[in-house]
Amino acid sequence: MDTAPRLKADIWVKALIRRAEVNGASAMVVRKGDLTSGTVLVKVNTLDGEAEIFSPARDGDGALVWLSKGRQPEPDADAYIEKQRRFDPDIWVVEIEDREGRHFLQEKVG
Repeated sequence: MDTAPRLKADIWVKALIRRAEVNGASAMVVRKGDLTSGTVLVKVNTLDGEAEIFSPARDGDGALVWLSKGRQPEPDADAYIEKQRRFDPDIWVVEIEDREGRHFLQEKVG
């Protein structure tokens, strides 16, 4: 089981944005959640009318993994984010604009 200490949400978000920007992508917080423990959704906008959403989950050992909702029309991705926001008002949303569709997540993506 993963017992590593977890970063505060705001610190993790800043690191993700920095990784994206260092690699030539644009990234921004489009919705700020709870500074300490808010869940983070990552939207990768490929600037062609499509986007991909990544949401966090835990594997059987408790390690963080990211689940993809698959590429979809951007309005559908935004509708999913809005639905999640209504369910969890403390949620963060980070949008990465990258024509290559890179997510810059360091954890496992499934």
